[in-house]
Amino acid sequence: MPQLAINGAAPVRTKPFPAWPMNLDESAQAAAETVRSGRWGSIQGEQVRSLEQRFAAFQQAAHGIAVSNGTTALCLALQAVGIEPGDEVIVSAYTFIASASSIVMSNAVPVFVDIDPHTYNLDPDRVEQAVTSRTRAVMAVHFAGLPADMDRLGEIAGRHGLAVIEDAAQAHGARWGGRSVGGIGAIGAFSFQSSKNLNAGEGGIMLTDDDDLAEAARSLADCGHVAPGPRYNHYRMAGNNRMTEIQGAVLLAQMAHLETQTDLRHANGDYLTERLGAVPGIVPVSRPAKCDRHARHIYMFKYSANAFGGISKTRFIEALRAEGIPASPGYSIPLYKQPVFRNRNYGIYQSPALSDVDYDALYMPVTERACSSEAVWFTQSVLLGSRDDMDDIVRAVAKIGNHRDELGETG
Repeated sequence: MPQLAINGAAPVRTKPFPAWPMNLDESAQAAAETVRSGRWGSIQGEQVRSLEQRFAAFQQAAHGIAVSNGTTALCLALQAVGIEPGDEVIVSAYTFIASASSIVMSNAVPVFVDIDPHTYNLDPDRVEQAVTSRTRAVMAVHFAGLPADMDRLGEIAGRHGLAVIEDAAQAHGARWGGRSVGGIGAIGAFSFQSSKNLNAGEGGIMLTDDDDLAEAARSLADCGHVAPGPRYNHYRMAGNNRMTEIQGAVLLAQMAHLETQTDLRHANGDYLTERLGAVPGIVPVSRPAKCDRHARHIYMFKYSANAFGGISKTRFIEALRAEGIPASPGYSIPLYKQPVFRNRNYGIYQSPALSDVDYDALYMPVTERACSSEAVWFTQSVLLGSRDDMDDIVRAVAKIGNHRDELGETG
């Protein structure tokens, strides 16, 4: 008689995990009031300005510049620190495409490095090895909401005269050594896309403590305008990258719950790590001691097929989903294997420096394993559940391990 749900047995759970987004009525009211105000653009309104101030304060940064989306925030952050055509920017090979495409769209060259096998964040030793005479910046990706090693990366950047740009798209509320991310490096960028821990469907923001960088970033976000100069004088080549007042209103409504939600994700993540770590073949991604708070946009663990009788990650995830646990395999290929890089399909961003790079020749073993056989993800809303919900995850994983012989397929 089968024991696993994938073979017809009763699943561990049938109840859904928390849906995302939450607090819809508050957001709808905030959006409706802004629509009725007739002030829909941030030039005329106060919602975006309030969001910039409130989110910057939440992340312990001096300045916030809201923009249309997270990719734009990264592009403008690169431009604000002075990235020029042909410059190299070091970036993780295991992250969303925007971390790298923003570099290309700034006419610079992404230099991919492998990740630390324990944290899945940038490996500082690999960063050091990747620095050349053309390197101008390091993009510190706080992947899954776990801060990158800002101490090591900052020290390396300082010795080589590099800017540190924080890709904090997934790290709302995360802290490293008592400091909130986003304002630790030269400039940071967050996303408010619909999956993010703070969201308005789309949107982004740049944070910095540097007054000059803030002025440059705000000008780049606003058609090259420089306040308090005449509205129709333009000092930089830049487009309209502003956030709308409706987005600002929704984000302010959502921010009322961000602190509580972040603490809950952090606590549930640590709870899961303790219990999943006791299951043979499951190794949760580490949280270094200096990470005071993990944003947990993604909860990740490493799956070992050997401990599960050779069952592939794909088959394991199928079994986990059948038990009522919404697991994901995450990225299937490293960034350097994305078709846009393998085919050198850079469009108008083609440059001699970029065209000379053969990304197809790269092989980064930790990233390759994460994509092909190791990494299993849960999205952030799963961690907004109860402790019983977390226990269901552990029960499902352990159940599959105990009855792995039922799964058949291996490899």
